[in-house]
Amino acid sequence: MSGLDAEGWVTWQIELQGPVLTPITAAALDKWQRAQDAGPLDEYDSRFGITAELPVSEWEDHAPEELTSHQFEEV
Repeated sequence: MSGLDAEGWVTWQIELQGPVLTPITAAALDKWQRAQDAGPLDEYDSRFGITAELPVSEWEDHAPEELTSHQFEEV
């Protein structure tokens, strides 16, 4: 599930895994950028993951579900 900006870039993203849909990634681009400005990203990346590095229009064999900021914060 993901939130997109006007150009189709992912602004927040959640990846769910398994039958109980356990979150394995819950990253927000703005929070990732703040973490990058603050220093090394290892801690942020290992805890939350990263958002997709391509706009959704370039994804192959994957149809993301839309995600509101409220849904993102709930997860």
